[in-house]
Amino acid sequence: MAHRQPILLIDSPSLYFRAYFGIPESAAKTGDGQPVNAVRGFLDMLAQLVRTRRPDRMICAFDHDWRPAWRVELLPSYKAHRVAPEGGEVVPDTLSPQVPMILEVLDALGIPAVGATGYEADDVLGTLAVTQPGPVEVVSGDRDLFQLVDDAHPVRLLYVGRGVAKLDDCDDAAVRTRYGVPADRYADFAALRGDPSDGLPGVAGVGEKTAARLIDRYGGLDGILAALDDPRSGFAPGLRAKLDAARDYLAVAPKVVRVATDVPLPELDPALPTSPADPDRLLELAQRWNLAGSCRRLVDALAGDRS
Repeated sequence: MAHRQPILLIDSPSLYFRAYFGIPESAAKTGDGQPVNAVRGFLDMLAQLVRTRRPDRMICAFDHDWRPAWRVELLPSYKAHRVAPEGGEVVPDTLSPQVPMILEVLDALGIPAVGATGYEADDVLGTLAVTQPGPVEVVSGDRDLFQLVDDAHPVRLLYVGRGVAKLDDCDDAAVRTRYGVPADRYADFAALRGDPSDGLPGVAGVGEKTAARLIDRYGGLDGILAALDDPRSGFAPGLRAKLDAARDYLAVAPKVVRVATDVPLPELDPALPTSPADPDRLLELAQRWNLAGSCRRLVDALAGDRS
């Protein structure tokens, strides 16, 4: 079925982390003092996105496994610095209880929330981006999702690096302008450059400009590695040595960086509701958690004219 309006695919962890650190706990608490800053900010972001992007469909993706074993097996350093001493992810104590709240509110609204065992939210988004009818708009502050941009489908990334009010609406040309590589080579680029926030060391001495130049010249990581074995390929001796020393890493890193696009997901109805699925429950949750304003703003946005 063809759509004139976009589906919004929401990187929920990206948004609720941003909300948590963007709104002081003191400004958003329940009557008994429990912080709800992440919930309130998340709902307000959704309301603004619905008002400004005018979607007819929406799905919120969640992490069911923030550090999948199959990625760690390939690259043990993957997110290792974010593992808590007792196991699990290092997450602020006052944020963790707010995630179930977000899920309850979304359920009362009738907005689907989905994750998959053994996969991150990124992988859920990647699968939805290739399986949902376009136009597709992925909302995230995660640079790795630039790889999902595809003008043909079309898939755009609404990058929230500067906040939802200042979205960077990115097509393939925008990715090329930002990084010097096409979107379908972003995973190779990220593997070369590295990403300390994900425990990806990258190739020592290879930064963004060198990574982009190598991909432009050799077409991608496979071409770069093939050229390493060709003495006529024109590598500077120092760069050849750096890449050669990183062969083992480069053999696995792209598989870690690339989002999965074949995650088994349940049947979903992404149609954006025009009214809450369970208004009585939504009202009860809004009153219990002091979210009346945020819930009202989102309900009003959902009821607005999106034609």
